[in-house]
Amino acid sequence: MESLFTADGNQNIINRINKLKPTSLSHWGKMTVDQMMSHCIGPLDVVYGDLHLKMNPIMALLGRYVIKGKLLKAAQFQKDSPTAPAFIRKGSYDFEATRAELIEKVQKFTQGPQVIKTNKHPFFGPMTNEEWDNLQWKHLDHHLRQFGV
Repeated sequence: MESLFTADGNQNIINRINKLKPTSLSHWGKMTVDQMMSHCIGPLDVVYGDLHLKMNPIMALLGRYVIKGKLLKAAQFQKDSPTAPAFIRKGSYDFEATRAELIEKVQKFTQGPQVIKTNKHPFFGPMTNEEWDNLQWKHLDHHLRQFGV
């Protein structure tokens, strides 16, 4: 798996983001391309400490002990995976501005693990820097595949 911490892995994700067009259609799911990019910003905001989510304690136990290990070990996320309500996007977003913000937040990972401002995922519990990297890369890859790039 690639890493957002490395220049090459980070640039590969950015190159794929740059291939998106306002007319790009999803291969599965309900999001438009602008909603998808906005959706991808949310988890990055959690990593950077700019978004704090509360999780139902029972769901958090399920996430920590059942789902986390499966996601981290999987080669990629499955189609139509569930998402946290805080990351659901229904409105429309300025394509260019949203893409620029997403790229800026992805690039921040190249500064190294010190950009990660939390060691606790709201659903998966304690996370190492490497686990955050793994999860973020797979999430971005999942949605870029969703839109064919």
